[in-house]
Amino acid sequence: MILDTNALSAYLDSTPEAVEIISEARELAIPVIVAGEFAFGIAQSRHREVYERSLNRMLDRCTVLDIGIVTARHYAAIRLELKAAGKPIPSNDLWIAALCRQYSMAVMSRDSHFDFVSGLRRRTWR
Repeated sequence: MILDTNALSAYLDSTPEAVEIISEARELAIPVIVAGEFAFGIAQSRHREVYERSLNRMLDRCTVLDIGIVTARHYAAIRLELKAAGKPIPSNDLWIAALCRQYSMAVMSRDSHFDFVSGLRRRTWR
């Protein structure tokens, strides 16, 4: 399962249902995009050191997915599909969706716009 930024945040904030879902996952991955978004948030936080340690522990536990040319092709295909359907989604989430397709993995996110991407499975929590 690929974690979106809000899923990673929920897990690190010990949100019970998010912790349960992530703890039961066979495989966990964090896109480099999510690591960047989270690092940006950490840089603005008063609790920088605590969050930095938490992020590093999570990165040690997960596969970090980089973007390559295969990802770029999935990105282009998804962006074209969503443009034709009149359902654009944020650029960073397009990259995350492309990684989901590339690796045939579900995304854990609260962002319902991932549901516009055909073939993508989304997990969420309360």
